[in-house]
Amino acid sequence: MTPPGFLFCCDPLRPRLPDPQFAQEAAAARRAGAQAALVDHDALLAGDAESAVGGVRRDSGPYWYRGWMIPPERYPELERALPARGCSLLTDASAYRTAHELPGWYEAFSELTPRSVWRALPAGEALPDGSVWSRLAGALAPGPGIVKDFVKSRKHEWHEACFVPELGDADRLASVVGRFLELQGDFLAGGVVLRAYEPFVPGGEARVWWVDGEAVRVTAHPDTPDRLPSPGLDAVGEAVRALGCRWVTTDMALREDGTWRVVEVGDGQVSGLPAGDDGGSLFEALLRP
Repeated sequence: MTPPGFLFCCDPLRPRLPDPQFAQEAAAARRAGAQAALVDHDALLAGDAESAVGGVRRDSGPYWYRGWMIPPERYPELERALPARGCSLLTDASAYRTAHELPGWYEAFSELTPRSVWRALPAGEALPDGSVWSRLAGALAPGPGIVKDFVKSRKHEWHEACFVPELGDADRLASVVGRFLELQGDFLAGGVVLRAYEPFVPGGEARVWWVDGEAVRVTAHPDTPDRLPSPGLDAVGEAVRALGCRWVTTDMALREDGTWRVVEVGDGQVSGLPAGDDGGSLFEALLRP
């Protein structure tokens, strides 16, 4: 059986080379004994999946994708384009969406992560009246909350487009959601999520990398590369295995009461490593039979 390889994003200006963001990782994957092929992320986003995979050698086996985020609406096009070249993806479109978007992973982690509610906003749908958000927030307990989409928040615009001091304050909630939607624009992923706010201690988040239900690495979060907490993982491992996706990440933070909490779950193919980490041991784990 052909061992798995990795599909890295190519450099938009020099398409025969990996994107500089992933060049070290591509070299580490090759050192681990894997094939490293290139895909054109821009072509994929433009809807030309056939051109995007045109540089992948025919009949070169199964691949993990490793690159920039792909909208879940585009990912199936990548999945369909590879078999035409005699290749395949090891994470299918359903598993990608499940791990990538909060509504997909929330049920499995509901006891380990802040309580959340959401409303989808399909592309092209008119934005709802602000009262919609108050009704949605009614399913959460009174108190502060967080606004995000199915994948990301705008935590760097904390007071403007992320944090709501009191979810019961309809005007303030509508203002924060409105500003969040304005700033996200065409990059809005899926819809709007409201989460109960939980206070975490300073010290950064840990990113845990899971392969086939086992934690194979714990790294710093890319936003805090100089800080590496050591979270407890037993309960999280059970949730990861219940989720049933092969390669996922969990971002974890310590709540002020001393409880480790899952802040986000992600598909490992599009989760970032901290600066300077080439992912070598991670690729080795992904190559194990």
